[in-house]
Amino acid sequence: MPAFIWLTTVTALRILGRNRLRAGLTMLGIIIGVAAVIAMVGIGEGAKRAVQAQIASIGTNVVIVFPGATTVSGVRSGQGGAVTLTVADALDIKKRIPLLADTGWAKRDVMQIVNGNRNWNGPVSGISPNYLTIRDWSFTSGGAFTQADLDSAARVALIGQTVVENLFEPGEEPVGAVIRIRNVPFRVIGVLTPKGQSAQGSDQDDVIFIPFTTGERKVFGTSFLGSVGAIVGSTDRPEDLPEAVDQIREVLRMRHRLQYEQNDDFTVRTQVDIGKVQEGTSQTLTIMLFSIASVSLVVGGIGIMNILLVSVTERTREIGVRMAVGAKRRHILMQFLIEAMTLSLLGGIAGIAFGIVGAKLTTIVAGWPTIISGDVIGVAFLFSLAVGLFFGLYPARKASRLNPIDALRYE
Repeated sequence: MPAFIWLTTVTALRILGRNRLRAGLTMLGIIIGVAAVIAMVGIGEGAKRAVQAQIASIGTNVVIVFPGATTVSGVRSGQGGAVTLTVADALDIKKRIPLLADTGWAKRDVMQIVNGNRNWNGPVSGISPNYLTIRDWSFTSGGAFTQADLDSAARVALIGQTVVENLFEPGEEPVGAVIRIRNVPFRVIGVLTPKGQSAQGSDQDDVIFIPFTTGERKVFGTSFLGSVGAIVGSTDRPEDLPEAVDQIREVLRMRHRLQYEQNDDFTVRTQVDIGKVQEGTSQTLTIMLFSIASVSLVVGGIGIMNILLVSVTERTREIGVRMAVGAKRRHILMQFLIEAMTLSLLGGIAGIAFGIVGAKLTTIVAGWPTIISGDVIGVAFLFSLAVGLFFGLYPARKASRLNPIDALRYE
């Protein structure tokens, strides 16, 4: 049998070689389908890795509590305008929950920042000194403010890379410069390292951090002193997060004197929750792109079946001669199946090459990250072979069921 398969494959290649244009056009659907599958899945995997990197940039052991809560279509989300969290909440959470390694707080508003004749509208956040440690933020130059700066409401600021690019000339040193936030002068004491986009798509480098007390007293115009926009906490181990979340909820409900039947007036989120949503979205996108690309493979398979049916008609007399000299029906069946799979095999190889090139071009031209794994190539290749086998079966069965006498008489 192996010798028969080898001889049949060689024969199939010779027949395809005699009709190169028709074979090439027949393989075109498979080539496009395989290339599309590899490129689309590569884009989807690239998006998934990018989301994972963005989540890691925030911290995998970080929990964030937002004030207020609302429910839309069964999904509860934070309502930043509500005033239900305070600095006292953050300090009490840290005191009562040993699982939390640290807690910090922040409050932010978007306002105009001016440096000389340049200005920029960006988010200004008043934070506790340990907020940057919890969020795993470091500096490219300068350093963080201290507890003494917080206590004295010092007018010092830390700025992100996006703010640097918009407020300073290229090559100009931001550390030591004086910028104005809502006409209040602040001395820049540190420039933050770039973090890129967050898992929600926002620019994490478009930030200005000032001491929380400074923000309250001189910038934000806070009506309720001590109210915060978010409480952040961290655990030593990511696996402690679920239990820490339960304990945070318990402590806050007790502090806010919420009855059993009352909903939380705050929202607790972890990066694990956000990551699951984002990865689920990426996975759905990948499956959708794979399904769309698979349609091209099916169309290519129909093309193979069509050409093989024409070939069976054209070679009816040849089939009759083969049967007359001893060929069995299974030999005829195998011959046409191998021809169909040879077409899909060659189309699959060419499609893999085009798919890899297409994915690389997408990265270069559009800047989208793409990841081509061996598993994707293997699945696309096997799928193309399966398409050749499935759509080649009907013409092969039709050829093998021909009556030898009728086939020999066919003109």
